[in-house]
Amino acid sequence: MGLRKFKPVTPGTRFRVGASFTEITATKPEKSLVVSSKKSGGRNNTGKMTMRYMGGGHKKSYRLIDFKREKFDIPATVATVEYDPNRTARIALLHYADGEKRYIIAPEGLQVGQKVVSGDTATPEVGNTLKLSNIPLGSIVHNVEIHPGRGAQLARSAGAYAQLAARDGKYATLKMPSGETRLILTTCLATIGAVSNSDHANEVLGKAGRNRWLGRRPRTRPVAMNPVDHPMGGGEGRSSGGQPRSRNGMYSKGFKTRTLKKYSNRFIIEKRKK
Repeated sequence: MGLRKFKPVTPGTRFRVGASFTEITATKPEKSLVVSSKKSGGRNNTGKMTMRYMGGGHKKSYRLIDFKREKFDIPATVATVEYDPNRTARIALLHYADGEKRYIIAPEGLQVGQKVVSGDTATPEVGNTLKLSNIPLGSIVHNVEIHPGRGAQLARSAGAYAQLAARDGKYATLKMPSGETRLILTTCLATIGAVSNSDHANEVLGKAGRNRWLGRRPRTRPVAMNPVDHPMGGGEGRSSGGQPRSRNGMYSKGFKTRTLKKYSNRFIIEKRKK
């Protein structure tokens, strides 16, 4: 995995930095694991625009990803490492010993032909999925469950990982990608290693058109709007717009929006760094 800097043959490629795709081993996805996905363009069921700045973009097919890894003690061989247009990480196709095929989020360093397994008998090696109670302290993990059996919900994007810091009773202490330290049940599953494509954060699109290919429409600054369109709109000349806030008046710089009585507050030991 790496980055590719383009020669400035056009204005769009002058500053463009893209992925090299050297780790990709297949160009077409597994047909049985692909479903069609429909674009909304930000419209609801009546055709009214409810989300701004969405629309267009290249057509995509959705790859069904196995976030649960509940095929315990059945070894699988990594058949391919593929590009997924629906996420920043790479995905890997697994061929299980019983003949089933599944996609997983590819961890950093996963190679074609490598064997992976999930369950209590698995060793703490890259790509293997174990309960937090069986993972050595200090290990780097991704695809972490919050509730046992629900499937991975934490540390799933490119380059993300959490670190298992401690265990006490039925809870494990994890340092999250955001810097937050929180408690998670030791019966929850996690996969060893960090998520692939860590260079994604250093990519530069290079031109506005690439944003349009991704389905993102141009964003209008609130200060440039009229008073009827946004609380920060209006004013004579280039007025600043006053207190930064959202379209419905919610302050957007430093105003805490987290629910005070949220159920998971008691599991957070240390909040994320600002």
